[in-house]
Amino acid sequence: MTISNEKVVTLTYELRVDNNKGDVVESVKVDKPFVFLYGAGTMLPKFEEHLKDLKAKDKFEFLLKCEDAYGKATEEAVMDLPKNIFEVEGKVEEGLLAEGNVIPMQNDDGNKFNGVIMEVGDENVKMDFNHPLAGDDLHFAGVVVEVRDASKEEIDHGHVH
Repeated sequence: MTISNEKVVTLTYELRVDNNKGDVVESVKVDKPFVFLYGAGTMLPKFEEHLKDLKAKDKFEFLLKCEDAYGKATEEAVMDLPKNIFEVEGKVEEGLLAEGNVIPMQNDDGNKFNGVIMEVGDENVKMDFNHPLAGDDLHFAGVVVEVRDASKEEIDHGHVH
């Protein structure tokens, strides 16, 4: 069976920044493989494109340029937010607002983002909402462990059960 839409794909891989000799960002082993529903729109389109038509036991290796991954880091994703939005019952949790901390946030539309605290001022907190891999080329190398048909429920829900 080959990888195509509405297939559940199980992979192991190593993700490196820049090229096959770059720093390892993530290593997914066979004891905890990565499993996803191909074609559901949850993965980077170029990532899926490189896996199309592969089958179990096939090896893969490819580079996603930053434009095809998480894009370039932008200044628009760096924001000053009022310090009081971090208060719960009038207080900010001890140690929460420290440079380098990653804080899960949500916008008015309910979309969730992780922001990295860059600077804490008297009134505002400067946060970077760029993806941590924005601006990086991503090198993937791995093996397709399994390809199977997705169940109707998985297709209806858009993810693997």
